[in-house]
Amino acid sequence: MSNRNRIAFLAAVLVLSLGFALPLWGCSQPQGSAQSAASTQAQTAEAAKTGEASSAAKPEAAALDFHKPGNDYKLQQVVVLSRHNIRAPLSSTGSALDLATPYTWIDWTANTSELTVRGGALETMTGEYVRKWLESEGLIPENYRPEEGAVRFYANGKQRTIATAQFFSSGMLPVANIDIETHAEYDAMDPVFSPSFTFMSDSYREEALKQIGSMGGATGIDNVASYLADSYALIEDVVDYKDSEAYKSGSIKDLDTKDTAITLELNKEPAVSGSLKTACQLADALVLQYYECPDAKAAAFGHDLSDDQWKLVSQSKDAYVDILYTAPLVATNIAHPLLQEIGNEMDAQGRLFTFLCGHDSNIASVLAALKVEEYELPGAIEVKTPIGSKLVFERWANANGEQFGRVRLLYQSVDQLRLGTMLAGSESPQSVDLSFEGLKKNEDGLYSYDELRAHVKAATDEYDNIVQKYGEAELAQAA
Repeated sequence: MSNRNRIAFLAAVLVLSLGFALPLWGCSQPQGSAQSAASTQAQTAEAAKTGEASSAAKPEAAALDFHKPGNDYKLQQVVVLSRHNIRAPLSSTGSALDLATPYTWIDWTANTSELTVRGGALETMTGEYVRKWLESEGLIPENYRPEEGAVRFYANGKQRTIATAQFFSSGMLPVANIDIETHAEYDAMDPVFSPSFTFMSDSYREEALKQIGSMGGATGIDNVASYLADSYALIEDVVDYKDSEAYKSGSIKDLDTKDTAITLELNKEPAVSGSLKTACQLADALVLQYYECPDAKAAAFGHDLSDDQWKLVSQSKDAYVDILYTAPLVATNIAHPLLQEIGNEMDAQGRLFTFLCGHDSNIASVLAALKVEEYELPGAIEVKTPIGSKLVFERWANANGEQFGRVRLLYQSVDQLRLGTMLAGSESPQSVDLSFEGLKKNEDGLYSYDELRAHVKAATDEYDNIVQKYGEAELAQAA
């Protein structure tokens, strides 16, 4: 990108960011809703009044929180694995997503699967926050222009991942004119980011399916989605599923928690069919519409949903990711190339900052392969890998030169995603430190860096153990 184009790009981001408080972003009254246009205008006016009153009563903004582990530590290196920010749904016009509801989805500000205008502005804000954090730690100077090899931005070949990396880099390094590295044809999946199986055998497939079938307390694949009945029911109600022409014609059926089928094939991503796939598509679009649309009631097609109900909607989408990508045998296999990449970046001499941009499946599988302990994300309705979230690997040194590591999830809360409240530059994203099985933290919540690096290597090497164990079992059976 030329300097002239970059200046225009940043100016556009600023102008678009200023629109966050306005009822724009393609969110119109859903077709088929009982609310009138006059009612919508009244709600908008009332929201504006409420916003003015809230702003007037709002206390002075607090200083940014950079979540420093202690004054005795100095930041040495950061490796980030990011999920892309807000995108348009993956399903195009006329797909099952459209046929399953009588309502009309919002007019997205991007093509199918691509990063939206809001997503780009939000990512720029996060990049700016990270810039201020790195400057406060002395890792980079103001208006940093990195020397060769000091920073790396590497994205999957999809538009939403490339664009996310570009917007983040514009916020973090606005005068550096960063090039985004890719290793795949545009709109294709890079093998490093593709959650595909690079090893498969009959015995491995059988054991992996057993692990998947045991998730959620289920007794087999047929029941793996049994705990989603309430989520399915809420989704059906919100989109008026049974009032859709497709349902009335019989081309789609009731969402059923017992019709899930999983397919595991070499060089392909884990695949699911049945109601779980449909529920995931609907939940994904609803959650994205909620992020994108200032009118929460319009985003839910006229329903007033609480935060807990939005979490329940999202549960079907979150379960889809868990079921497909986080069983131990599956995660170790599909995350292997990305774990190698992360390890290489942790070891890269002279590297200060790395930004790897992929998908929720990448973060979920990497964390599962690393045996992450259970965690909670306050302020999120996607409870494991929120849109735009970042898995951050940090290396710190104390005054004695001893090296320590921390791994955390950095993410924007629902309010920050919907309202763009980080725009003022004095509000921090959310941060949750993660823990891993077999690793012990010190009193400041940090790991020995050598032990953390060894843990990442062990998770990477586990792939070879799987190939040996299940490959030899196949050979033994053949003999």
